[in-house]
Amino acid sequence: MLRIHFTGVDLARVRMAGRPDALWETILSFHRLRDRRDARLFGEWRTETRSRLNSETRMLGMLIPGRGYFPDFLTPVEGQYGWDMGLDALRGIRPERMRHEVLLLGAGTAPGSAVAPRLREFMDGGTKHLPRLLGELRGYHRAAVEPYWTHIQAQIEAERAARGRALLDGGADELLASLPPMLRWRAPVLECDYPVDRDVRLRGRGLLLQPSFFCRRTAVTLHDPEQPPVLVYPAAAQLASAPPAGGEAARPVEERRQRTLGKLVGHTRSVVLRAIGDGATTSELARRAGVSLASASQHACVMREAGLVTTLRHGNAVLHTVTPLGAALLKGGAVAS
Repeated sequence: MLRIHFTGVDLARVRMAGRPDALWETILSFHRLRDRRDARLFGEWRTETRSRLNSETRMLGMLIPGRGYFPDFLTPVEGQYGWDMGLDALRGIRPERMRHEVLLLGAGTAPGSAVAPRLREFMDGGTKHLPRLLGELRGYHRAAVEPYWTHIQAQIEAERAARGRALLDGGADELLASLPPMLRWRAPVLECDYPVDRDVRLRGRGLLLQPSFFCRRTAVTLHDPEQPPVLVYPAAAQLASAPPAGGEAARPVEERRQRTLGKLVGHTRSVVLRAIGDGATTSELARRAGVSLASASQHACVMREAGLVTTLRHGNAVLHTVTPLGAALLKGGAVAS
C-alpha cells in the first residue's frame, strides 16, 4: 500500500500534467511489451512493436526489470515538457546519482544471477554507458511509442477533461476522489494499491498527477522522496483505448479514417465538432449544437470512428473531447459546410 499524505498547502498545489510524458510512456511500455496480460488491449501493439524493433535493448532490459523498482533517473521531471528535454536531463545525470540508483536496483537482484555482473559494470563505468543507453531509448521509443503518439495524446486529453470537470465541480478534494479505483482518497491521505508498503509525505510541495496510457493496474511514483512528487496513474480511457493497429502511419488505419471522414462533410457535423470545445457530455453537445440527443450521440460516434473525438465515461454520463487530429482539422478549416 502506498499512502500519500497531504497538508492544506499540498491540496492547493495539486495539478494535472499538461501532456503525456514521453519518457514515462516509453519506460512503462517496456513493461507492457514483456507482460502477457491485457492481450485485448496490447496484443497487436506487442506484435507490431516487436516487428519494428531492430535495435539493441539489452541495457534497457537490465535497468528495467519485469516488475519492481527501476532507477528514477530514467524518468526525469523535465520529461513532462517533452521528449527532447527529458533526454537532455538524462544526458546530464550526475555519476554519483546514477551509481546510487543502480545500486538500489542491484540490491533487489538475486545473489549469483546473471544480471549482477552487468549491473556492476554499468555502475563502475560512470556515465560512459549513457550514449548507448540513450541510443537504445531512442530506438525503442521510435518502434513502440512514436507511431501511437497521437492516440496516446488523445487518451490523456480525455483524462484531463474528466479530471478538470471534477476539479471545477468540487475542487482538489473532488479531483482526488474521482481518480481510478486503485486510488482511494481518504482525506488527508491518498491510498494506492502498491507492491510495497510505503508512506510519502508531500510537505507543502504539492503533487503532479501524471495520467499514463501504458501504466496499468497500479500507480507509480519515484523512489527518492526528495525528488519533486509525481504520481503516474492509469488513464481511465474506458472506450477505444487500444492502440490503433499499425500505429498512426499504417495505411489500413488511414484508409478507414478517410472513409469515415467522408461522412463528416456537412454543416451539422462541423457545428457538432466545434461544439465539443474543451469537452462536452452528449446532452451538453446536443444543447450547444441545437440537435436532438440521439443525433448528437450519432455524430459523436462517427467522429470517434474517424479519430476526431475521444469518449470517456464520467460518472453516469460520457464526456467527449476533441483529439489532436480533430483539433488540427478545425484549425485548418478542413470540414466543409
